[in-house]
Order: sequence, then structure tokens, then C-alpha cells
Amino acid sequence: METMALAAHLGAGNVCEGAAVGMCMDFRFSIPTPLEHFESLVSSDDGFPLLEAAAAVACIEYPQLDTQQVLNEVDQLLGQLMESRDANSRSALTRLKALNHRFYVDWGFQGNSNDFYALDNSCLNAVLHRRRGIPVSLAVIWLELASALQLPAHGICFPGHFLLKVSVAEGQIVLDPLSGQSFSSNMLAEMLEPMQKAFHRVDEDDVPLGLYLQAASPRDIIVRMLSNLKEVYRSDKSWAKLIEVQNRLLVLQPSEWTELRDRGLAYAELGVHDRAREDLQQYLNQTGSPADAAHIRAALLDLQRM
Repeated sequence: METMALAAHLGAGNVCEGAAVGMCMDFRFSIPTPLEHFESLVSSDDGFPLLEAAAAVACIEYPQLDTQQVLNEVDQLLGQLMESRDANSRSALTRLKALNHRFYVDWGFQGNSNDFYALDNSCLNAVLHRRRGIPVSLAVIWLELASALQLPAHGICFPGHFLLKVSVAEGQIVLDPLSGQSFSSNMLAEMLEPMQKAFHRVDEDDVPLGLYLQAASPRDIIVRMLSNLKEVYRSDKSWAKLIEVQNRLLVLQPSEWTELRDRGLAYAELGVHDRAREDLQQYLNQTGSPADAAHIRAALLDLQRM
């Protein structure tokens, strides 16, 4: 209480000390916005706080969310996990089995198959409460626990379905974050084939499967989470929240000019014409003559008339 009163007092204006020597200090405190907080978390790839950054993503849908509470809840899960003797085994495979049993059997984490595109599937606070999510949100929690068990685990930005992989003495194991099921090479190849056809990549049959199983960086994982939210907000025509997603994607990938374009189009839908013109013009300036240049120029002409 005293600390809060002091902070309020200091934030109110000037605080003068040492009047006898004429010294006066001006204290001003401001609370960072959710976007500023997110930007501070992801500013460097060194020590990138994956769990905290993922919790901060949920602030788009839950502006009053206490992200520290999300971290505390995961710590509580870890405490329960460490009560198992197998979680402390020297064998990485045994520790992996202990984690999966706790995560999928005891705690009941699973995919939300009844409402896969629900916004809450991408919000860690809701995933922790409901024990339901999509592959990447479940994977973020799982990876945090795996790291505490000193398991060499990574996420994989596999086309169409986020995956996990763990290296143990017996070899590399690729897992489905929805269930903990392991995949064979043949199963992964079957999963990949329809995605290649959907994106007209039938000529990539000779690309080694291993190239699709590269470890995703924490930054890549947060981009994947935001990209999922982007599609949901765009489908719902939630333009203001879509812009919040785009702001974060541009923080993560400042030179990803298509994200700047998409933010400009969202601003246009929201009626913020000056910001829309600024983003769309910069997109054209940075990309030269993209395939959609005619469409964007037409949109700019419409915005200028407005």
C-alpha cells in the first residue's frame, strides 16, 4: 500500500528534495502499453521469453490480462510434474513419457476439435483454463515444461500443423502437440503431400523431409500464433484487433512488407484513411512492382478521394 501511494505521489508532478541546496527532481512514470510491453519482450533473440511473449499475445483479446498470472499457472503445473519420480529420471525418454502422461492424461490437454477456430484457442490464459487449444498454443506450454525437465525439445513450423520434436538417446521423436502421438517418417510424408498440392508444390517431391522438420525459433513460433489470430480476426471483420495483430507482426518482422500492406487494408476497413494511405504507399515504395500493385494503387486512389 505504501509503495502504491508513493508511486502515485511521484507520478503526480514534481518532487523537490534538498531545498536548502536548490535541488529539484522531476519524476514521471508511465505504464507501458500492451504493444510496448510486447515489443520489449521480443526485442532480442537472446533469451527470447517464449511463454511470456505468448501470454502477451493474449492481451489483444484480453486487454486486462495479468500475464504474470499465466506464468504462475504454468509454474504450478511444473511443480506437480516434478513430484513424479520419472520426471527426474536420467533417461530423457523416461522424462518425456512422464511429461506426456501428465500433460495429456492427468491434466487433459487436447485439441479443441469442436471449435478449432475459436479465438480462445490462441490465448494461453484460456488454454490453461479450458485445457483446449490448437497445436501451437499447446506446444508453447509443453515446451516450457520440457525445458524445465532439460529435454532437448523444439517446435516445428510444419506446413498446416505445428509439431514438436525431441532428441533422445534412441533418436529423434516428432510429436503431435494435440495428443502427444509420435509420427513416423511415412506419416509425416503423408501429412505433407496434400499441403504441397494445395500450394502447387508438386515439384518439391524430391525435397528431403528433414527440411520441413527444422527447429522453429521462439520468434517463429510467436509469428505462427499471431498468424492464426490474424486469420480469425480477418474472418470476423474485427479490424481494430486485426490491426493490433499486425502491429505485433511488424514488431517481430519489420521488413515483412506484406504485413504492412495488410495493416493498411485493415485501417482502410476501419475508416482510418490517413494511416491506410501511409501503410499502402510505403508498401509500394518498399516492394517496387509487386503482383498486387494495381490493386493497391486502386485502393490508394479510393482513399485519396475520401
